[in-house]
Amino acid sequence: MKNERGEGTGSHTIRVPVLIVGGSLVGLAASLFLGRLGVPHLLVERHAGTSIHPRGRGNNVRTMELFRVAGVEKAIHEAAATLSVNHGILQAPTLVGDAGEWLFRDIDPGGGLARFSPSAWCLCSQNDLEPVLLDHARTYGGDLRFSTELMSFDDDSTGVTAVVKSRETGEHTTVRADYLIAADGPRSPVREQLGIAQAGPGDLFHNVSVTFRSRHLADVVGDRHFIVCYLTNPEADGALLPVDNRENWVFHAPWHPDRGQTLEEFTDERCAEHIRRAVGVADLDVEITGKAPWHAAQRVARSFRSGRVFLAGDSAHEMSPTGAFGSNTGIQDAHNLAWKLAAVLNGWAGEQLLDTYDAERRPVAEATSARAAARSAEHSHPGFAAPPAAGGKGPRQGILNVALGYRYPQGAVVGADSSVPAVPEGLDLTGGPGSRAPHLWVRRGDERISTLDLYERSLVLLSDAVEPNAWHEAAMRLASDLSLPLKSYRVGTADGADLVLEGDTDWAERHGIAPGGAVLVRPDGFVAWRAPRAEADAEAVLRHVLRTVLAVA
Repeated sequence: MKNERGEGTGSHTIRVPVLIVGGSLVGLAASLFLGRLGVPHLLVERHAGTSIHPRGRGNNVRTMELFRVAGVEKAIHEAAATLSVNHGILQAPTLVGDAGEWLFRDIDPGGGLARFSPSAWCLCSQNDLEPVLLDHARTYGGDLRFSTELMSFDDDSTGVTAVVKSRETGEHTTVRADYLIAADGPRSPVREQLGIAQAGPGDLFHNVSVTFRSRHLADVVGDRHFIVCYLTNPEADGALLPVDNRENWVFHAPWHPDRGQTLEEFTDERCAEHIRRAVGVADLDVEITGKAPWHAAQRVARSFRSGRVFLAGDSAHEMSPTGAFGSNTGIQDAHNLAWKLAAVLNGWAGEQLLDTYDAERRPVAEATSARAAARSAEHSHPGFAAPPAAGGKGPRQGILNVALGYRYPQGAVVGADSSVPAVPEGLDLTGGPGSRAPHLWVRRGDERISTLDLYERSLVLLSDAVEPNAWHEAAMRLASDLSLPLKSYRVGTADGADLVLEGDTDWAERHGIAPGGAVLVRPDGFVAWRAPRAEADAEAVLRHVLRTVLAVA
């Protein structure tokens, strides 16, 4: 795959495998993931730079696992250092005194998450996270152009022809791409042109996000270092979020356009007074620094693919912000799509593999968007009058099954249980096909790694470190015969092990198989298939599985 530039008659033409429209979190993540896989691409974003507003701060454990494998986890933690002490969600009538209730105090009480993952939740605001993704995406060769707007596009059986415009110079450029990823937000012009309808309840509630400075609010907050505090004064409710725990803050005030309330009513004076009443301190110093309306909605596109165009992030699904499900789901969309595009573009998978993007990601988005709305009801998010049925099981219902336990009952998998929902009620990380592969600490040579660190640029087969090992031998032959990026690791404690287990962990049991079985893991870390036990003709079995998963005729 080459990125070729040439001059057409009176216009500049770029040929590139993938065009990404939208340079916010999801577009930047797509660029990073494609860059890591060696896929040349162009990203265009109409705004002049990355986000300047402190929003979208919650990065769940699965997203952080993806960023770990992509080599940016450490940099993200460094960017998030300011809010590293913030935990929990508080609900209180005001911040004066000690009245109130912690909806949860710690997202990982007792540190139990370490059993399941090498990563953890990270509170990093979008304005801090996006520059990290941008820097690393460019390091991996991404051509990222801000102040550049998509003007038009047409797709055909062999690719997409788009025209983009520099908002700085006015120059128009024609882009010929094999595929287009539309990460262009909830009002996606790409989705609109394609005529893809949306399903779901629609708008849920509206807020105005107010950024402000206050030198004395930190004294009122004290040592209650929350992620967010829902202030419930009926005359001045809202959500308070720290930006630096010192003097910069965000307040989400309810906005009711359905009652005739206009944005012009949210003057600086009114917003400052609303914040004072909500906090409970009449003379609190409040300096308004910015205001922006936003809308919470529950909508999911009826298809995530149309020909050679794919929807990702908010263009594919809108979710209530409670729980930060939206941005995480979008980043995980990009990750799912990136390896499939790389596989097809590099010739080791069939075009039909790309159909599994919709088959896998849309059910997850539908279930997750419903859970996000339920969580807003549980937390009584300001401005949200949800129907009683949306309240779920109460404010302490867990979210780990949503963040980490989602699965693909159908798609690029063999042997998945199609009766299991995309987001199950409980957390099951035992290696079932269609689920995220289990995390184990192992040693590869002198290096201590998580098994999750193995899954990025190739398919991976895990089997026992025993001789003879028919699964390992079959994988080695098929990698050569089929020209596949397929790596095989023998796992155990014996001298011949490629991956040496720590402690007395039984890797086979953790992956739901008996000794002598094998597990095939996709580049995105999801189990494609598993063999419960040894097979007489391991090569024939594995060959069939690989061709099925990769949609190779």
